[in-house]
Amino acid sequence: MDHALYIAMSGAKHNALGVAASSNNLANVSTTGFRQDFEQARSMPVFGDFYPTRAYAMEERPASDFNPGTLIHTDRDLDLAIENEGWFAVQDDSGEEAYTRRGDLRVDSVGRLLNGEGKQLIGNGGPIVLPPFEKIEIAKDGTVSVVALGEEPAVVANVSQLKLVKPDLSEMEKGVDGLFHMRGAQPGDVQPFDAGVVLEVGHLEHSNVNSVQALTDMLSLQRQYEMQVKMMKTVDENAQTTSSILDIQ
Repeated sequence: MDHALYIAMSGAKHNALGVAASSNNLANVSTTGFRQDFEQARSMPVFGDFYPTRAYAMEERPASDFNPGTLIHTDRDLDLAIENEGWFAVQDDSGEEAYTRRGDLRVDSVGRLLNGEGKQLIGNGGPIVLPPFEKIEIAKDGTVSVVALGEEPAVVANVSQLKLVKPDLSEMEKGVDGLFHMRGAQPGDVQPFDAGVVLEVGHLEHSNVNSVQALTDMLSLQRQYEMQVKMMKTVDENAQTTSSILDIQ
């Protein structure tokens, strides 16, 4: 009986992890450039000193969905979307290079070019910091131009270029920070600039989460969790009944 209890317990635990993954997808249905996570369950035999005797449930996130989201027209100069393949290079919290599709940009009080998540965009000379300006424009190839504060409108200066990359998707994985990193990358490892990546200025890329599918998956996993809990209760009741029978004898 105790073996069945542990099997049901592992199923309930990993169903809860699946619910968390689906809930995260659903919570980010409106997050610009978000890539939903796949989740799957499989049986995992228990290996030890002897032959495997049981198989427990294991929930895992095998990959993220790299299909593009729909483009939304905003007509805002600092809203950028990437056509087809490609990524923005940004600086993560540890100072390393990471990648995102989020292109809702802004400039903070010290001139740093940030996206909506607060991550600083990387350019051809490192993290982008802009001089005081009256107007900013970003071209389809990522060139950042400004009219400096106090200059004539016709005096436009190219101050940087967004680092746009096109890594091998099979080598990319999402980190706990929500940014994408190269699998097995060491500190200082970076991807090369790719001139073939093209921007859509005045557009944002919507999340690629299917809200109906994410909600359906979450409800299905919740029902499976409830079934596992009921199984645990049944196993416990059977154990008590067996114990009472033995006491009678």
